[in-house]
Amino acid sequence: MTPANIVGMAAVKGLDVIAVTDHNSCKNCAAVLHHAREYGILAIPGMEICTLEEVHAVCLFHTLEAAMDFDRYVYDRLMKFPNNEEIFGKQQIYDEKDQIIGIEPNLLINSADISFDRLWELVRSYDGVMFPAHIDKNANSLISNLGFVPPDSQFKTAELKDMKKLHELRRNNPYLEQCRIITNSDAHYLENINEPDNTLFVEEKTVNGVICALI
Repeated sequence: MTPANIVGMAAVKGLDVIAVTDHNSCKNCAAVLHHAREYGILAIPGMEICTLEEVHAVCLFHTLEAAMDFDRYVYDRLMKFPNNEEIFGKQQIYDEKDQIIGIEPNLLINSADISFDRLWELVRSYDGVMFPAHIDKNANSLISNLGFVPPDSQFKTAELKDMKKLHELRRNNPYLEQCRIITNSDAHYLENINEPDNTLFVEEKTVNGVICALI
């Protein structure tokens, strides 16, 4: 799952748009964007943040600069605990030549001291968009961890892993009736990157077009 391999597999699959969203980190986004330009794929810099409540949410940004500013903000509020590579795997940082230039020593799947209820406005302050990730999963999702969708939420998009659960989720969580529902690879291995089966309608095939479609 190096940046070049991820983008290369996306090109083989015929994908138009990808986003790489490492847990609590944007540090590999620069390399991903570089390879995406080489392959002619639109790539969006992002992060899958773990909030104070251990709710996972996807954050996407218009620019690499905004993503890296958000990266620093989150890292300052991340619970610092040394990573055990034998248990959690390596946390490698790559350059544009797909060479390792660093190792993140602190475990990145820990929660950050950022609550879910303030995450929407925080990400918007970086000109980005946020949506809760895999809300149908039994762990680290908005519904599993909080037990419900807060009625005063501001997000307009939600991500599901299994679309067959959509009607039940909407029945039990009326807030989702007003939300755009998306599904994606959520791939942790190259072979799990989806075929181009899912479509997002946008005004233009740009980062701005994608983010505006999700707001």
